[in-house]
Amino acid sequence: MAALVSLVVLVPLLAAALTLVLGRRARPQRIVAALALVIVLGMSIALLVGVDAGGAIVVEAGNWPAPFGIVLVVDRLAALMLVVSSLVLLAVLVFSIGQGLADGDDETPVSIYYPTYLILTTGVMVAFVAGDLFNLYVGFEILLVASYVLITLGGTQARIRAGVTYVIVSLLSSILFLASIGMVYGALGTVNLAQVAERVSELPVDVQILLHVMLLVAFGIKAAVFPLSFWLPDSYPSAPAPVTAAFAGLLTKIGVYAIIRVETVIFPTPELNPALMVLALLTMVVGALGAVAQADIKRILSFTLVSHIGYMILGVALGTVAGTAAAIYYIVHHIVVQTTLFLAAGLVEREAGSTSITRIGGLLASAPLVAVLFFVPALNLGGIPPFSGFIGKLGLFQATAAQGDALAYVLIGAGALVSLLTLYALVRVWNLAFWRPAGDVQGDETRLLRAVEEAPDGGGAPSETRATPRLMTLSTAGMVIVGLGLTLFAGPLYAVADRAAQNLDGSAVYIELVLSAATTDEGER
Repeated sequence: MAALVSLVVLVPLLAAALTLVLGRRARPQRIVAALALVIVLGMSIALLVGVDAGGAIVVEAGNWPAPFGIVLVVDRLAALMLVVSSLVLLAVLVFSIGQGLADGDDETPVSIYYPTYLILTTGVMVAFVAGDLFNLYVGFEILLVASYVLITLGGTQARIRAGVTYVIVSLLSSILFLASIGMVYGALGTVNLAQVAERVSELPVDVQILLHVMLLVAFGIKAAVFPLSFWLPDSYPSAPAPVTAAFAGLLTKIGVYAIIRVETVIFPTPELNPALMVLALLTMVVGALGAVAQADIKRILSFTLVSHIGYMILGVALGTVAGTAAAIYYIVHHIVVQTTLFLAAGLVEREAGSTSITRIGGLLASAPLVAVLFFVPALNLGGIPPFSGFIGKLGLFQATAAQGDALAYVLIGAGALVSLLTLYALVRVWNLAFWRPAGDVQGDETRLLRAVEEAPDGGGAPSETRATPRLMTLSTAGMVIVGLGLTLFAGPLYAVADRAAQNLDGSAVYIELVLSAATTDEGER
């Protein structure tokens, strides 16, 4: 079982090298990429089953112990993230294969797309299994370097402009993270998460707060927590549809994952919890208001992405097992549903030639399957019972209510309001893009629609409609089914999330789990 921890990183990396060697031979590249992600998904599922049954798996690369060697750790949280991320990456790959078969190299140049996509996968895997801060940084940098390429595919003005903003913001967060790592190592002599958690209490309180804040700011930028979320709504919508879907589903959640590690393992103390709750409140509200003020589907979804990061931060900020469990479940839900909605938006763009709701209509009649594929995850994201979005929010609200103070009830009220605003924004998309007859589009825009801001640089401008390949539809439909599965199997999934949260209940649990696992012969406990 311990070998799978290394292979989950090595398989996509070796596949990336092989696809690069294959050059412009598209068919072999597709086969290698898809096979690699199927293998990664299988290994991730095996790791989740093994870890949930037997405890954390720790691998010391080259048998070098911390703080000198590279330590890979897979506990329940990491294993759950590996499964959902590999599933999403595979679905998006299938979507992009369908798009590539239909459009050639216009949107996703084969010679660089598949190797870069697999490098992105490698970075995601490294980030989730890293047992120390430096290799978490390495994972971030691997996926960010790949994302720099993917976000500018096609070389259009809008993509280059968005890519420049994305690169600058990402470099800033990386510099802050690297500086934090240097300070942690200088103060404690290690960057291993378990050892840092053991020793951090020896530092003066002001030094602890400084390190805590620096790590939160670095990860807050990556997670798009308000007010560090300004870069996201302009960056994601400009990329090709499969790239946007992968980014929206995963990249910000890796930042949230890192925040969970910081708040539950390194600094499980409650000093900054009220500040995090306020930031969660602002992230939810500002993101939802931004979504209401948009007229492009991709930008609406980008703002809802920011808004729902606030729910996850709320669960972490509570500092309780119930809050962390609800946050973990909500992360899994949001990765699946947000990715599905962006894939559905890609289908809308192909069918209608635009994603601007002021310019399209009649899709319910012309593309009923696409309408269904958008409608179901839209209800899920809006928190309509009995979908997983409602279950996750209910768990968060119950955990928040247990706090019993005024701020907790303000957060519950704001969370309910944001859910309604999200539903309003998505219902507006449905009414105008799907329900409204196509003949009513021209000259029938309301004052509100004329006033809202369109995507910058003409991102919502009409283009030619194109036939939708079957693979793109099947991939999106598969993700819709997975989203429904999160509802049907909410009980077992929430139980896994709760057990993962119990492993993170104070640094002592993680320290004992990891360090005792590292002392066994096979690295398993």
